[in-house]
Amino acid sequence: MKKIFFYFLFAGITISYLACKQANSDQDLSLFNKDSLTQHIKMLASDSFQGRKPFSIGEIKAVDYIQNTFKNLGLEPGNGNSFIQDVPLVEITPNPDAVMKVQSPKGNFELQKTTDFVISTNKTDSLISLKNDELIFAGYGVVAPEYNWNDYAGIDVKGKVVLVLVNDPGFGVDTTIFKGNTMTYYGRWTYKYEEAARQGAKACLIIHNTAAASYPFNVVQNSWGSSNLYLDEKGSTEPHLALQGWVSADAAKKLFAAAGKDTSLIVSANKNTFKAVSLNEKLSLNVKVKSTFNVSHNVIAKITGTKRPDEYVIYTAHWDHFGIGKKDEKGDSIYNGAIDNASGTAALLEMARVFKESKNKPERTVVFLSVTAEEQGLLGSAYYAAHPVYPLNKTVADINMDGINAFEKTNDITITGAGQNDLEDYVTEFGKAQGRYIAPEAHPEAGHYYRSDHFSFAKVGVPALDCSGGIDVVGKGKEYGKKLEDDYTANRYHRPADEFDPKWTFEGGLQDMQLLFSVGKKLANESTWPQWKTGSEFKAIRDKSK
Repeated sequence: MKKIFFYFLFAGITISYLACKQANSDQDLSLFNKDSLTQHIKMLASDSFQGRKPFSIGEIKAVDYIQNTFKNLGLEPGNGNSFIQDVPLVEITPNPDAVMKVQSPKGNFELQKTTDFVISTNKTDSLISLKNDELIFAGYGVVAPEYNWNDYAGIDVKGKVVLVLVNDPGFGVDTTIFKGNTMTYYGRWTYKYEEAARQGAKACLIIHNTAAASYPFNVVQNSWGSSNLYLDEKGSTEPHLALQGWVSADAAKKLFAAAGKDTSLIVSANKNTFKAVSLNEKLSLNVKVKSTFNVSHNVIAKITGTKRPDEYVIYTAHWDHFGIGKKDEKGDSIYNGAIDNASGTAALLEMARVFKESKNKPERTVVFLSVTAEEQGLLGSAYYAAHPVYPLNKTVADINMDGINAFEKTNDITITGAGQNDLEDYVTEFGKAQGRYIAPEAHPEAGHYYRSDHFSFAKVGVPALDCSGGIDVVGKGKEYGKKLEDDYTANRYHRPADEFDPKWTFEGGLQDMQLLFSVGKKLANESTWPQWKTGSEFKAIRDKSK
């Protein structure tokens, strides 16, 4: 009888504990507040913040607003005694010659600036030149040991110009290698430049292809070759190219034809037996460079863990946008960035409030990091990753919020870059609890996993998550949701029209925030660590850091 009594007593205590735990969890989720969320968005996206461009009045206002909100919530400073992390940046304006001169076995010719090529640099030398530098075709410019792939094997490219293809080997040709039509980081243009620099190349030019790049050449023409921000890396020992850029598909054809090559050379680059080859061509180009140095700011707050304070779960969102720019058809020149990313910043502030007001304090430290200059190339998060306030090998995960669903709830969730790490399993678990399912990415070939701030953490081995509500709107279906998505992309994305709309319900955004809170709360209270999945290009980095 005693055994039976103690059995039922234990069972009763367990049931009571689980019920209490569930009640506390439900109570936490109920703390999310639409009015609080929208108030933050209205303020951050107001005209008075002038589009929140780094180094502007908008930066000062945004940083002050975020910092003061953290203080008023009672959060601790996240960088020692400060809420601020300085981010040294440099604005570089290249001014290349009107033509790039080409010497080839079949005669000399010229490529036209903007029409045939665009060029940039992150070096601050006042003049950078190509002087009859040899051109090497290096396939996709990939060195990927896990795929038994090395496009640079057997060739020395030191001091030379490398010509490479965009996306991964096999794209559109052979889906059995790499990840088929899902882009890995090896396919991203940033990787191409990094690897070429590691190989000692002087310059790297990427051959544009609309399908492989996921955008037309005019996007490159509009965004490259003008002033851009970069991390100020004075004193850095990291290798950098002197010049980097793109050539159009037509310009690439001219280069191949003048070298006596045809498209069969490009086709051969999709085999791991490919060998890089010299095109026996020499390139010449002068680029004048103007540099301006300045300092922007990340904003960091934290809630110290009760049991494992030296282990960290980080939430990120970028506060910046494009400031004041070209007028639209309505004469508006302020790029308010209401969705991108006042909404994500507001979600970060709400996430901090809910964690702070929760009765159950996190066992691990939870960090709230609002970063600068995402729109200029993930610079704020990249700086943090290179100069972490908290050790990367003690950082459990990063959960990123870049744009919050302004509309109704959805039945589906889309995970950016699915197949990378265990955080996706957490999303599946809590999504199921919401009655939702995981939908595949619409365009995995576009490499969206490498385009927002979570990637800066992935790149240094920290499991990183970016996910959002899909298009299967509750009660209205996928067609309705797709129209909403397409309308935003066509008419608001990176345009002055991305302004706060009082008709926005943010029901879907709150649903997604509750899910990401549940993911972060589980991470903050468990003792295990999420891992990179087998096949991820970031697994080896994390494994080495342990």
